[in-house]
Amino acid sequence: MRVKLLSIKTHLKFNSSMSIMGSDRMWKVTPLKSCILTILEKRGGVLLEGDLENPLKDMYGDFSDSELNKALMTLENQGLIHVSWISKTRRRIHKMTKDMGFLAVGED
Repeated sequence: MRVKLLSIKTHLKFNSSMSIMGSDRMWKVTPLKSCILTILEKRGGVLLEGDLENPLKDMYGDFSDSELNKALMTLENQGLIHVSWISKTRRRIHKMTKDMGFLAVGED
């Protein structure tokens, strides 16, 4: 039993220094995907990626481009949003509704 407790303490000590916890050493309460969906609801279901970043930083805190891309890709794969390129550097994020159908690549 003592060995098991020691390993749990070691495990907790290791996990407390992981970078996933953020700079303030606290777990994020609301997932990034939920924050994105909440902001889309408030903005009428359509917005540009640039318009998403500031409210998302206020609601979620610091995040990287790869975290944002992963969250957007997950939401798109789940059929909750659709991300389209407007120009080479700008993306439009559109919240899907029940009556909308998703067109895969090549079905346009």
